[in-house]
Amino acid sequence: MKTALLEKVEQSQLKETAPEFDVGDSVRVHVKIKEGEKERVQVYAGTVIARDGGGANETFTVRRISYGEGVERVFPVHSPYVVKVDVDRRGKTRRAKLYYLRTRTSKQSRLKERV
Repeated sequence: MKTALLEKVEQSQLKETAPEFDVGDSVRVHVKIKEGEKERVQVYAGTVIARDGGGANETFTVRRISYGEGVERVFPVHSPYVVKVDVDRRGKTRRAKLYYLRTRTSKQSRLKERV
């Protein structure tokens, strides 16, 4: 159980407008990358296969296929480095975690679109 002080500190860490997306959605995550003195925004596109945690510790996992190899990346929802999350397509799922997509390839891994 969290104390009032911890909750107050955690509230200050949260973004005011958290991105709206669910597991199964195809998203484009705009991430701030720092290279030396320069900063730029890089886009990471893929399918959300999991959301974990809550509050300031909430994360989501995005999976994509890059050069025939599956690549997964975990992003904190409330991180200042995550500039924005665009939803390309809403996926229809019946589970909270889509880890089974790791064993699927191309057509098998497609999800139906939520209307």
